[in-house]
Amino acid sequence: MKALGVIPARWGSTRFEGKVLAMLNGKPLVRHVWERARQSRLLDDCWIACDDDRVQTACEAFGARVVRTSVGHASGTDRIAEAVMDVKVDIVVNIQGDEPFIDPGVLDELVAAIDREKCPMATVVQKTRDEAEILSPNVVKVVLDQEGYALYFSRAPIPCHRDTGDFPQGVYYKHWGIYAYQKAFLDQFHRWPPSMLEQTEKLEQLRALEAGYRIKTIVTDKEGLGVDTPEDLALAEARLKRQEEPCHEKG
Repeated sequence: MKALGVIPARWGSTRFEGKVLAMLNGKPLVRHVWERARQSRLLDDCWIACDDDRVQTACEAFGARVVRTSVGHASGTDRIAEAVMDVKVDIVVNIQGDEPFIDPGVLDELVAAIDREKCPMATVVQKTRDEAEILSPNVVKVVLDQEGYALYFSRAPIPCHRDTGDFPQGVYYKHWGIYAYQKAFLDQFHRWPPSMLEQTEKLEQLRALEAGYRIKTIVTDKEGLGVDTPEDLALAEARLKRQEEPCHEKG
């Protein structure tokens, strides 16, 4: 089994252009992601797929393998599919370039799940009891079957308590936008036209469910932090500083 991680790193971003090169604790944001991904035990390598000279130059400067891709891709999935098109690999992991705290162990769990279950796709979810997250359309929710496969993803609060409208404790999961694919499935998936549910919810993973394919989920208790805005970058900087502060034992 050969597994390859790919970080899609486009320059354009509606809310934060060039964010993958935004400096975080003295390093470009995407370098934090790349360095953590390279700590994975089950990834044979981690590449960066980009569409801009600035990103390519910066990533090559810190030693990353960079693959240049088209500027016209609608999603990170399309970008990584182009990057690995002619690569002989069994599993491809799509690692978001704006997740500087991605846990290498989570990446290992994704690869192991694909290898063990022989499923076409796997992704990461996390329990939440935060009402603001449950209600937010910007936080994707997912419901699971008894074997840990996704039944549905939605921007709406799911499940809905029909009688009371309350939020049942302990049953809400939020989705992390990190995926592992069997390479053969990825080669097909990115070529399919957007499905009806995908276009309605603006969630491309629904294309796979609508076509009858299963998505295995890994439940994590790790805390990620996606950087979508300059405000998120400031939060990430503060978190890194807290992690670096020495612990003083009381004597």
